[in-house]
Amino acid sequence: MSFEENIDQFQLLEEKIDSLIELINSLKREKESFGEASRLQEEKIIALTQQVESLNSGKDRAKQRIISLLEKIEGIEA
Repeated sequence: MSFEENIDQFQLLEEKIDSLIELINSLKREKESFGEASRLQEEKIIALTQQVESLNSGKDRAKQRIISLLEKIEGIEA
């Protein structure tokens, strides 16, 4: 190999390394972005779970009040 061919090979190697570094950095940014999106989704899931639990609790309280009222009505009829 001539000196110029060696330099061309080094330049090609350097370009490939630079390209790989760009790819790695891009993948790191993408990973961070997905991590943030995942964290936000987890927060939404927690909030929705709490909301469902609250609604279920309210539904149970309403059911108990209805049962109580029905029992009062039945007491009047007796």
